[in-house]
Amino acid sequence: MGGAEVRQQGEWADLSSSAGRRVLVVDDEVLVAMLITDMLEDLGHQVIGPAHDLDDGLALAKAGGLDCAILDISLNGKSSMPIADALRQRGLPFMFASGYPPNPDEAGFKGVPLLQKPFDMRQVEAALEHETFRAI
Repeated sequence: MGGAEVRQQGEWADLSSSAGRRVLVVDDEVLVAMLITDMLEDLGHQVIGPAHDLDDGLALAKAGGLDCAILDISLNGKSSMPIADALRQRGLPFMFASGYPPNPDEAGFKGVPLLQKPFDMRQVEAALEHETFRAI
Protein backbone atom coordinates (compact mmCIF):
# COMPACT_ATOMS: atom_id res chain seq x y z
CA MET A 1 0.00 0.00 0.00
CA GLY A 2 2.92 2.36 -0.55
CA GLY A 3 2.87 5.96 -1.59
CA ALA A 4 1.16 7.29 1.51
CA GLU A 5 2.56 10.10 3.54
CA VAL A 6 2.16 11.45 7.04
CA ARG A 7 1.71 15.18 7.08
CA GLN A 8 3.44 16.60 10.12
CA GLN A 9 1.00 19.39 10.93
CA GLY A 10 0.31 18.88 14.60
CA GLU A 11 1.87 17.25 17.60
CA TRP A 12 1.10 14.21 19.73
CA ALA A 13 1.53 14.64 23.48
CA ASP A 14 4.40 12.37 24.55
CA LEU A 15 3.13 9.46 22.49
CA SER A 16 5.46 6.96 20.96
CA SER A 17 4.97 3.61 19.35
CA SER A 18 5.86 1.91 22.61
CA ALA A 19 3.38 -0.88 23.27
CA GLY A 20 0.28 -0.30 25.28
CA ARG A 21 -1.34 2.79 23.78
CA ARG A 22 -5.12 2.72 23.73
CA VAL A 23 -6.07 3.98 20.28
CA LEU A 24 -9.61 4.83 19.25
CA VAL A 25 -10.22 3.86 15.62
CA VAL A 26 -13.12 5.42 13.73
CA ASP A 27 -13.63 4.56 10.05
CA ASP A 28 -16.88 3.93 8.20
CA GLU A 29 -15.28 1.32 5.95
CA VAL A 30 -15.28 -1.92 7.93
CA LEU A 31 -12.35 -3.46 6.04
CA VAL A 32 -10.22 -0.33 6.50
CA ALA A 33 -11.05 -0.26 10.22
CA MET A 34 -10.08 -3.93 10.47
CA LEU A 35 -6.80 -3.23 8.68
CA ILE A 36 -5.97 -0.32 11.01
CA THR A 37 -6.92 -2.48 14.00
CA ASP A 38 -4.63 -5.29 12.84
CA MET A 39 -1.76 -2.86 12.29
CA LEU A 40 -2.15 -1.28 15.72
CA GLU A 41 -2.42 -4.65 17.46
CA ASP A 42 0.66 -5.91 15.60
CA LEU A 43 2.48 -2.84 16.92
CA GLY A 44 1.40 -3.75 20.47
CA HIS A 45 -1.41 -1.24 20.95
CA GLN A 46 -4.92 -1.79 22.26
CA VAL A 47 -7.71 -0.72 19.92
CA ILE A 48 -10.78 1.04 21.28
CA GLY A 49 -13.63 0.27 18.90
CA PRO A 50 -13.44 0.37 16.05
CA ALA A 51 -16.45 2.59 15.49
CA HIS A 52 -17.99 2.85 12.04
CA ASP A 53 -20.22 5.90 12.36
CA LEU A 54 -20.38 9.31 13.97
CA ASP A 55 -22.63 8.35 16.90
CA ASP A 56 -20.58 5.32 17.95
CA GLY A 57 -17.30 7.19 17.52
CA LEU A 58 -18.54 10.10 19.58
CA ALA A 59 -19.78 7.80 22.34
CA LEU A 60 -16.40 6.05 22.54
CA ALA A 61 -14.51 9.37 22.50
CA LYS A 62 -16.62 10.68 25.37
CA ALA A 63 -16.45 7.41 27.35
CA GLY A 64 -12.72 7.76 27.90
CA GLY A 65 -10.20 5.02 28.46
CA LEU A 66 -8.10 5.99 25.45
CA ASP A 67 -4.79 7.71 24.80
CA CYS A 68 -5.22 8.92 21.22
CA ALA A 69 -7.32 8.38 18.09
CA ILE A 70 -7.20 7.80 14.36
CA LEU A 71 -10.30 9.25 12.66
CA ASP A 72 -11.56 9.00 9.12
CA ILE A 73 -12.53 12.52 8.01
CA SER A 74 -15.85 11.50 6.46
CA LEU A 75 -18.11 8.96 8.13
CA ASN A 76 -20.90 7.93 5.77
CA GLY A 77 -21.03 11.49 4.46
CA LYS A 78 -20.85 13.13 7.89
CA SER A 79 -17.85 15.03 9.19
CA SER A 80 -15.92 13.47 12.08
CA MET A 81 -15.34 16.95 13.55
CA PRO A 82 -17.68 16.36 16.54
CA ILE A 83 -15.44 13.45 17.55
CA ALA A 84 -12.32 15.56 17.00
CA ASP A 85 -13.86 18.34 19.12
CA ALA A 86 -14.66 15.89 21.94
CA LEU A 87 -11.07 14.64 21.87
CA ARG A 88 -9.71 18.20 21.88
CA GLN A 89 -11.86 19.10 24.87
CA ARG A 90 -10.29 16.19 26.75
CA GLY A 91 -6.78 17.13 25.60
CA LEU A 92 -6.33 13.89 23.66
CA PRO A 93 -4.24 13.79 20.49
CA PHE A 94 -5.69 12.49 17.25
CA MET A 95 -4.91 12.28 13.58
CA PHE A 96 -7.06 11.96 10.54
CA ALA A 97 -6.78 9.07 8.09
CA SER A 98 -8.30 9.74 4.71
CA GLY A 99 -7.96 9.18 1.01
CA TYR A 100 -9.03 12.79 0.52
CA PRO A 101 -7.47 16.01 1.75
CA PRO A 102 -9.33 17.81 4.53
CA ASN A 103 -11.68 20.61 3.54
CA PRO A 104 -9.51 23.76 3.67
CA ASP A 105 -12.56 25.76 4.75
CA GLU A 106 -12.99 23.56 7.85
CA ALA A 107 -11.02 25.50 10.48
CA GLY A 108 -11.03 22.51 12.83
CA PHE A 109 -8.78 20.54 10.48
CA LYS A 110 -5.90 23.02 10.59
CA GLY A 111 -2.80 21.62 12.26
CA VAL A 112 -4.16 18.09 12.57
CA PRO A 113 -1.87 15.32 11.29
CA LEU A 114 -3.14 13.47 8.23
CA LEU A 115 -2.32 9.86 7.48
CA GLN A 116 -3.00 9.73 3.75
CA LYS A 117 -4.74 6.54 2.54
CA PRO A 118 -3.58 4.11 1.42
CA PHE A 119 -0.94 3.65 4.14
CA ASP A 120 0.99 0.74 5.59
CA MET A 121 2.00 -0.37 9.07
CA ARG A 122 5.35 1.39 8.84
CA GLN A 123 3.56 4.70 8.25
CA VAL A 124 1.15 4.13 11.13
CA GLU A 125 4.09 3.37 13.40
CA ALA A 126 5.97 6.46 12.22
CA ALA A 127 2.91 8.61 12.88
CA LEU A 128 2.60 7.29 16.43
CA GLU A 129 6.34 7.74 17.07
CA HIS A 130 6.68 11.25 15.75
CA GLU A 131 7.49 13.53 18.68
CA THR A 132 6.22 16.66 16.97
CA PHE A 133 2.58 15.52 17.07
CA ARG A 134 0.72 16.98 20.04
CA ALA A 135 -2.93 17.49 20.97
CA ILE A 136 -4.37 20.70 19.63
